[in-house]
Amino acid sequence: MPDALLSATAPDLEMIERIARATIADLPAAHKVMAAAVSVTVMDFIPEDLMAEIGLEDPFALTGLYTGLPMPEKSTVDQANTTDTIWLFRRPILDEWCLRGDVTVQQMVAHVTVHELAHHFGWSDEDIAKIDKTWDY
Repeated sequence: MPDALLSATAPDLEMIERIARATIADLPAAHKVMAAAVSVTVMDFIPEDLMAEIGLEDPFALTGLYTGLPMPEKSTVDQANTTDTIWLFRRPILDEWCLRGDVTVQQMVAHVTVHELAHHFGWSDEDIAKIDKTWDY
């Protein structure tokens, strides 16, 4: 087995967050400022209360989640009751990354981040493809 594989370690929560924030920082200027206002929370798995709220039974089934009010639904008279948040779930992300085997972990985290931003912005698949050029839709 190559030495690089023996010394490789899975990215921790902090590394996943750094990749997500770098992805947001690399967005086109038209989206960067508004995306920077979205909170990023990285956990190993979805919290049980949130899992129950959305009716999810398998914590490995969800790599990311957007909570908040999508921008197309917001009004200037709306008062924010919750923070717009992108949740990234490390263990399911790493499992999907391993199963795919054809992308880097950075590409995997960036893809999940962009997908969750799509919920915030109300992007179509075509909009996502303009931002996430490494992914096959």
